[in-house]
Amino acid sequence: MDSPRRPVIDHTPSLLAQGYAWLPDRMRRAARPFVRARLLGRHALALRGPDAVRFVYDERHVRRHGALPEPVKSTLFGHGAVHTLDGQAHRVRKAMFLSLLTDPDRVAELTDRTVEAWDEAVERWTGQPRVVLFDEAGRVLARGVCRWAGVPLEDVEVGPVARDLVAMVDGFAVLGPRHWRARAARRRREAWLARLVEGVRDGSVDVPAGSAVAVVASHRDVDGEVLDPRTAAVELLNILRPTTAVCWFVAFAAHALHRWPAHRTRLREDGDGAYAEAFVHEVRRFYPFAPFIGGRAVTDLVRQGEPIPSGALVLLDLYGQNHDAELWKEPYSFAPERFLGRTVGRDELVPQGGGDRALNHRCPGEDVTVSLLKSLSTRLARLEYEVPEQDLSIPLRRVPARPRSGVVVTGVRHPSAD
Repeated sequence: MDSPRRPVIDHTPSLLAQGYAWLPDRMRRAARPFVRARLLGRHALALRGPDAVRFVYDERHVRRHGALPEPVKSTLFGHGAVHTLDGQAHRVRKAMFLSLLTDPDRVAELTDRTVEAWDEAVERWTGQPRVVLFDEAGRVLARGVCRWAGVPLEDVEVGPVARDLVAMVDGFAVLGPRHWRARAARRRREAWLARLVEGVRDGSVDVPAGSAVAVVASHRDVDGEVLDPRTAAVELLNILRPTTAVCWFVAFAAHALHRWPAHRTRLREDGDGAYAEAFVHEVRRFYPFAPFIGGRAVTDLVRQGEPIPSGALVLLDLYGQNHDAELWKEPYSFAPERFLGRTVGRDELVPQGGGDRALNHRCPGEDVTVSLLKSLSTRLARLEYEVPEQDLSIPLRRVPARPRSGVVVTGVRHPSAD
């Protein structure tokens, strides 16, 4: 294999300064479907497009083991998480998540529990002078997923648990106070759930049979052994945390309904749910969520004539692909109609990664995200409220991005009040 041109200058400062725009801008300037960079001192090659998705998610080419930086494992995913595994070890652990998060009945039950929590919250909002939808959606989702998962949670605990689950996501890609809050939140919640797992195993805590807590506590890994309590807690958090992180999409949905109010009417009138699903897919495509994912080349590779040395970082430009004009007409226009009457390509729309969720590292909770967001977006469209003047900008240099104000609403009125 020819020796690749290794970048000398480290681009980490540029990534931190530009956020989501960093890779798309480099791709645009390069005028080709890949760019080379140096991140944290390591040679990296970034790709995009459906063929690139299949290339990156092929374990003969790229693996996750050893690729995730320590700060990401100590905040977002947890040490020893399924995201750090490959091969049969990954498939056995992933099967546990698939059994919980892809079964239609389980997805419907989780959605029902969350909708109940939303409706309860709306009753409270009607008496409040202002509501920050991002924060309130986090509490709703944390309450709903804990009820569904079998995690005992008193009312007074909902707020602190939701804040910690949100903090783990909010601080994984930044230095400073947000990052340290994320680390502290993970330590607290891993210890909390490890004690729960130990209680389930020794019989001192009862949880519903078949619940997420019961399944994770009894899961046996590829070696036939149950997970140690801390790893079991990590994997429980990998159910609770991403479900609660749907609050980002709820805030984006509210942002879209404010900017383009015609969608509110269409969601209210949507009879078969087709428009709601199209709206959800467009929210996930249009708004910034994960900027990219990556792994390490397992051997010397060649991609479209470009050499990739063994051990190099291989990045998949998720945000850039979701805004690629070759895949999406007018990609910077918010147009749910683009998803009506068409099947979403598995490796085209990649807000939460690509590949086969049963075999690869694609998020197993994608069905949960879509189901939750369909129900909550529809309820949001039917809710009556005002949006006062505020800073609704979404700075792309902030990862993960969110509306600056969190989307503040006032004068909330229950739909049944009109």
